[in-house]
Amino acid sequence: MIYLGYFLFLFCGLTRTRVMASYPIWWSLAVGHQYTSLGTQPILCSSIPGLVPKQLRFCRNYVEIMPSVAEGVKIGIQECQHQFRGRRWNCTTINDSLAIFGPVLDKERKGCATRESAFVHAIASAGVAFAVTRACSEGSVTICGCDTRRKGPPGEGWKWGGCSEDVEFGSMVSREFADARENRPDARSAMNRHNNEAGRVSITDHMYLKCKCHGLSGSCEVKTCWWSQPDFRVIGDYMKDKYDSASEMVVEKHRESRGWVETLRPKYTFFKPPTETDLVYYESSPNFCEPNPETGSFGTRDRICNLTSHGIDGCDLLCCGRGHNTRTENRKEKCHCIFHWCCYVSCQECTRVYDVHTCK
Repeated sequence: MIYLGYFLFLFCGLTRTRVMASYPIWWSLAVGHQYTSLGTQPILCSSIPGLVPKQLRFCRNYVEIMPSVAEGVKIGIQECQHQFRGRRWNCTTINDSLAIFGPVLDKERKGCATRESAFVHAIASAGVAFAVTRACSEGSVTICGCDTRRKGPPGEGWKWGGCSEDVEFGSMVSREFADARENRPDARSAMNRHNNEAGRVSITDHMYLKCKCHGLSGSCEVKTCWWSQPDFRVIGDYMKDKYDSASEMVVEKHRESRGWVETLRPKYTFFKPPTETDLVYYESSPNFCEPNPETGSFGTRDRICNLTSHGIDGCDLLCCGRGHNTRTENRKEKCHCIFHWCCYVSCQECTRVYDVHTCK
């Protein structure tokens, strides 16, 4: 859901320079139709806002894959909105803003190194790796193709065939482009680098052998198999579990030859340290109950809630104890459908009344 009316209120105090300096502005690729279109119009790298010099060089050297980078950010954001659709923070984006998530991801603002920021960085990084890998295997770009390295001896009853997806190349693109902004010796950059990599590793860890049968009448006398990425929903579900079990860290400062360097260590030493697939954060999340331009919270007023649920999507929790309103909606639906031989289905149109509950 896009809250355009809230945009002016939220960003009235932010200058363009401030936004460009502290946000991952390149994520605005996801809402720019000129970037996600795979048409004949070339991407002008200098027109993409917020690119640091390394990203700009990468764009100019590999401009052919930039639409896939944009598509990857887009599917990452869409997956984020699916996974958090019933939560107080529902991954809201602002189409008219360079900072499409608002202050939630501001690197310079205290209180933003949260689980939510960790998840968004991971899922966007995974999305870029996923989309670039898929474009390579589909032949949409010419600088990459199928992976011929991830082969070994075939198994019994099958042989290698098809196009194994080159996830290493997709991850390399994501790493080179997404991590280019995270080169400072501070805690937030360390956190973002770790979570970006966690997103990419989730793709590699979920690669699987996909097979196709060959033979008369589908007898499957021989199978050809290749390495394939999973559906991106699998990655989203996995990263959502990692969000729920994210590791809380604390910031430590060390003096090195280049100056002060910030690193992260687990806050609770009796827990196992985070692995490369775990998400990390070091600041607590706001409750997201009320609108707050400082934290990027849009609040939960007027959000649809589930009256019968005792979970976070239920009216008690989602509405933060404020109560809810109920209205009725008339919806036209197909009903009394009949199958006719052969072969079509005829249906009537019925109007049904539904109760809709929204937070006060």
